Amino acid sequence: MSPRSLAVGVGLCAALAGALLAAQAAPDAKPAAPAIEVLDDGFKAVLAPGAAVRKLESGLKFVEGPVWLDQAKCLLFSDIPADAIYRWEEGKGRSVFRQPSHNSNGNAVDREGRLLTCEHGSRSVTRTEKDGKVVTLAALYKAKKLNSPNDIVAKGDGTIWFTDPPYGIDPKAMEQPASCVYRLDADAKEPVAVVTDMSRPNGLCFSPDEKLLYVGDSGPLHHVRRFRVKADNTLEGGDVFVVVAPGVPDGIRMDKEGRLYSTAADGVHVFSPEGKPLGTFKTPETAANCAFGGKDHKTLFITASTGLYAVDLAVSGAK
Repeated sequence: MSPRSLAVGVGLCAALAGALLAAQAAPDAKPAAPAIEVLDDGFKAVLAPGAAVRKLESGLKFVEGPVWLDQAKCLLFSDIPADAIYRWEEGKGRSVFRQPSHNSNGNAVDREGRLLTCEHGSRSVTRTEKDGKVVTLAALYKAKKLNSPNDIVAKGDGTIWFTDPPYGIDPKAMEQPASCVYRLDADAKEPVAVVTDMSRPNGLCFSPDEKLLYVGDSGPLHHVRRFRVKADNTLEGGDVFVVVAPGVPDGIRMDKEGRLYSTAADGVHVFSPEGKPLGTFKTPETAANCAFGGKDHKTLFITASTGLYAVDLAVSGAK
């Protein structure tokens, strides 16, 4: 990437951060201190004794894409405008994992523990091999550039699923006629579009048995839809599961008991497997994404604007 292109890319990512913050913010909302709001007694089963939202890092630009690495016992997360992926370790804090990162956004790990990354700057999905080499897995669909790969999840069968809204690029640079959810099969040269009727597909996650796929739409409808995953990895259904407010759903995750965790303008909202609101982990900044990690995957890490937060739970995240 040339210096001029890099400058343009950083400017677009800064604009992206501002746009997402504006979309998330409620008109009369005031910043709240970290807290836990219980809406239903079912939320108490989620909370570890003495659970509290705590700040781990601050002074960042716009953080996204947290993912826990079991073998390394660390968290990786993206800072999009800073063009970096950071590493966080208990007792050591933050260090640079990769910079430049091509304005990385969402991250995940595949079944072999390799890092999968959505990159705004390169408009591609990449994989970091065990030796550190970064390889491109997907950059085109029907011979046209992807928009701006945003969030990503790996299924147990080796397929990779990601969303592709145009948040990280100039709208004039769009080559795809729609913002889609894609599935990338093992060794495939191009992905397959599996959802084509969403405004701004964003966060996505599977149910613990991988029979359901949840996708957040951060467009005007700000809802999360639920699809049934068929044996051939095509989707059916797509009904609205929950509507998220204030703000819009961004990153979403699920615990091993089927509760959905969705970021929003005021923190992370938790819903029962039936879609009932249970409670909220409040953050003083707009929450963008979350991930389970730590010992037994019972810590929920939250990336929220300029800070990294965490809360200890009594339940593990779905793998």
